[in-house]
Amino acid sequence: MEKTAKILGILGGGQLGRMSALAAARLGIKCVIFTDGEDHPASEVSWKTIVAHYDDQKALGQFAELVDVVTYEFENIPVETIRYLQSKTSVFPDDKILEIAQDRITEKSFLNTIDIPTTRWKEIKTVSDIEGCFSEWNCEELIIKTTRFGYDGKGQSKINKTDNINKIFTSFDGQNLIAEEIVNFTHEISVIVARDKDGKMETYGPAHNVHENHILATSSCPAPISSPLKVRATVLTERLAKKVSLQGVLALEMFVTKDGGIIANEIAPRTHNSGHWTIDACTVSQFENHVRTVCGLPVGMPIQHSNVKMINLIGNDIDNVGDYLKNYKACVHLYGKSETREGRKMGHITILN
Repeated sequence: MEKTAKILGILGGGQLGRMSALAAARLGIKCVIFTDGEDHPASEVSWKTIVAHYDDQKALGQFAELVDVVTYEFENIPVETIRYLQSKTSVFPDDKILEIAQDRITEKSFLNTIDIPTTRWKEIKTVSDIEGCFSEWNCEELIIKTTRFGYDGKGQSKINKTDNINKIFTSFDGQNLIAEEIVNFTHEISVIVARDKDGKMETYGPAHNVHENHILATSSCPAPISSPLKVRATVLTERLAKKVSLQGVLALEMFVTKDGGIIANEIAPRTHNSGHWTIDACTVSQFENHVRTVCGLPVGMPIQHSNVKMINLIGNDIDNVGDYLKNYKACVHLYGKSETREGRKMGHITILN
């Protein structure tokens, strides 16, 4: 048997890192967390933690010496950090897919290049560029987003043709921007794919995702869409994984349009919030397959044994956890965060049927 990693380094100390560390422990793999913040859910279940800025090369060097391989739990890690670590040890997924996912213009350009459709989009540098989109697309509304660092609805604004476009443009304070045509969709879905070092792949979903206030509220699987659409969504996600030579896990978020098409929205080169249900409803979760694939183990076959709905506990939703603890169909996952804040993911509930 080929040598596999026994100590996994995880950049980021949040709940995704926590669930990956728990999966790693089941496989006899220790985890070292590298994080720049306080209140680290992943640290509570890991072997060691290093707290430093992501550009601290001395600390990163110490981190690399402790581990056999590195991964990350969110995509806003500086690409330079990944490249520095790659000079010391293996990092999966690698810097190339991270760089693609970090910039919306780069991301959509890449997806279009590999024949994965997206909504119409345009780089925005001036107010005239926005006005040109309204004219070219013959629309009354569109969305302006920062090209980097936006998530959970941050860094974006819906603009009506009659709005004060100059004022809205100025409010972004010189950040790089992209305009996107608003999608007329029936469902938001996502597919998660795990791919190992030998190129073998396994997928999860599609899951049906419902957002509230731009934050994922629920994910259900199977999604209420036709079999051909499920196959199409899976094919597109596997195509992406092959094109970026993925080793690890990624998610592709997509829209099912009212005319029966599928268009891609975003790439997440990591475990994904819409895949939390896989812990309780599959023989091998997305987190276990993430650990397996980055550590050199073969990808596992994730047989889904139950229909499922995942409910995110956002902010004060955590106060209702007692009701779920009484429900025999509910699997409760709390992240150990000490402070409850509006919009903060505090845990999730998986309802099995």
